[in-house]
Amino acid sequence: MQDASQLRPLLARRAHLPGEGTTIYRAAHTTETGGVFTLDVAGDAGILSLYAPLDPGQELALAAACGEAAGLTAVYLKRRPVEARHAANVAREWLSPPEPAWGEPRAEVTALEGGVPFVIRPGADLSVGLFSDARPARAYVRGAASGRVLNTFAYTCGFGLMARLGGAEVVKNVDLSRKVLAWGRENYALSALNAPETDFLYGDVFEWLTRLHRRQEHFDLVILDPPSFARGRSGVWRSEKDYARLATLAAGVTAPGGQVLALLNHAGVQEAAFERMVEAGLHQAGRTGRLGVRLAAGEDYAGARHLKVHAWTLDKGPAGS
Repeated sequence: MQDASQLRPLLARRAHLPGEGTTIYRAAHTTETGGVFTLDVAGDAGILSLYAPLDPGQELALAAACGEAAGLTAVYLKRRPVEARHAANVAREWLSPPEPAWGEPRAEVTALEGGVPFVIRPGADLSVGLFSDARPARAYVRGAASGRVLNTFAYTCGFGLMARLGGAEVVKNVDLSRKVLAWGRENYALSALNAPETDFLYGDVFEWLTRLHRRQEHFDLVILDPPSFARGRSGVWRSEKDYARLATLAAGVTAPGGQVLALLNHAGVQEAAFERMVEAGLHQAGRTGRLGVRLAAGEDYAGARHLKVHAWTLDKGPAGS
């Protein structure tokens, strides 16, 4: 079990990030803690995620050590057993207590990523408002976005926000939760971006992709950031089995010469297998593509290989043909 003195060297490796305008990051990853926990910093709040069972005294001691080492105001606890995704609806307050395990309550903080502010709610749920491992992918979007962008599985619209800041003319954010889309609008407002309601599309991503294809709407960049597992109106989604189908639908709304940015958060799927899935999906749509850019989680994730990010440039044939 780490104490404050053992955590400080890990924090020192990330000390440059706030100076670069990033105050939400992974301060300690499982590869550095024996698989027991991770610590995320968001402004002056910490999010301590546990992947091994600890007794209440151990939890409190670890939260205090994290808070003291990182100079935080509060540390919130997230318990993440293997079965967490199934227990989330019946044990939500146990998995993600709304009050801090250590320190003073910080129900909401504003944290920065590359100088861009985001609303973070450390005690709200297992997901606090931004997945910091995708920071390199969001930076890529900010640099590459132009024209029309479709941001699927938008969550709090981090990719959509970066696309707008990067100069995209139109950005459509799609998610099955009205709550997170409203949260995304708060993030837009922090950057003084105005967007019409029609830029925040509520509903099933698969249904929206089909609908947009029928309308012959095409986008210069389509962002795919699905969960690894989900149940929805379209059935059960498992990224390791179903990604090709998603790529097929995405290809149907990607403009000739446009890009598909495909993200996969699944440690069990190798880079080569992911590439084959996307390529098969494009082929099913009658498209071909060139894989030009590969990204992974940021440096603060200490070499983790769970996240794969592939940017595909599609052929100049008719979209969706």
